[in-house]
Amino acid sequence: MYEFDWTSIPGAIPLLAKGMLVTLEVTLTAIAVGIVWGTLLAVARLGKNKVLAWLAASYVNLFRSVPLVMVILWFYLIVPQALKAVFGEEIGDIRLTSALVAFALFEAAYYSEIARAGIQSVTRGQVAAGLALGLTPGQTMCLIVLPQAFRNMLPLLLTQAIILFQDTSLVYVIGLSDFFGTSYKVGDRDGRLVELLLFAGAVYFVICFSVSRVVKHLQARFSQ
Repeated sequence: MYEFDWTSIPGAIPLLAKGMLVTLEVTLTAIAVGIVWGTLLAVARLGKNKVLAWLAASYVNLFRSVPLVMVILWFYLIVPQALKAVFGEEIGDIRLTSALVAFALFEAAYYSEIARAGIQSVTRGQVAAGLALGLTPGQTMCLIVLPQAFRNMLPLLLTQAIILFQDTSLVYVIGLSDFFGTSYKVGDRDGRLVELLLFAGAVYFVICFSVSRVVKHLQARFSQ
């Protein structure tokens, strides 16, 4: 019968903390870039320019039709070559850089759909009121539509952030030591793989469950 031994976990905390920092860096970067780029894609899809709308729709459909792990591998192979062509040499940690680019561009496709739904949830009367006040279409979008849209879609944005946080574990395919990857390596090194993976799972659960409670609170508040 397997005997659990948790004594290796305290000594692994510094390494696990470094791995968590990588996980959070990828997560927060993808959220920030994904929301901004995704919102621009959503505005383009809803705009009157058919070419931009088609390009934005094609982007979203492409990334939503391809597995994330494949996108990570794509950019792991593409980003180093692109950086070398631009700067003449490799810049920083290529694995981290390629992961940041891959996650940001991939998540933008999902945030775009959330933003599009949020924009469409704002009544046309709000747009008409903005135009009647003398605002341009762009000003109406930025000052009236988007603030209301983001309020409506905040729970969905946080839900997608939880999914993104969980998906960062896929960076193991390029050898990047995030929280999950570090847990696996430490467990394999110390011969306590089961304990380390259970500990990692517990940490993921606590973080995701806590954020999910915040999401439920916001949903209840906004539904009033």
